[in-house]
Amino acid sequence: MKKYCLALDLINDPELILAYEQYHQKIWPEIATSIKESGIEHMEIYRVGNRLLMIMEVKDGFSFEAKSKADAANPKVQEWETLMWKYQQALPFAKPGEKWLLMDKIFTL
Repeated sequence: MKKYCLALDLINDPELILAYEQYHQKIWPEIATSIKESGIEHMEIYRVGNRLLMIMEVKDGFSFEAKSKADAANPKVQEWETLMWKYQQALPFAKPGEKWLLMDKIFTL
């Protein structure tokens, strides 16, 4: 099983951050299904200030490309992503169109 860590920022507004966290207390069932069907076994999101860290543990054969294609074809996922973008903002060094950015692992103990 592989593990990936990704980062993204939220808009730095306490009310928006609170609303974002409330949505994640109970995500839409279609979103949970989409995540699991893509091969993601476990997912966690952590926050400090307005910075988010997502940790994903995935099955062998998981593909970001396949997940992206499936998400693009899923109207409910697109609705969720549009809603979440009201609270999110790209990292300062992200390229146009990039959202969650894959982090490089630099240390293991």
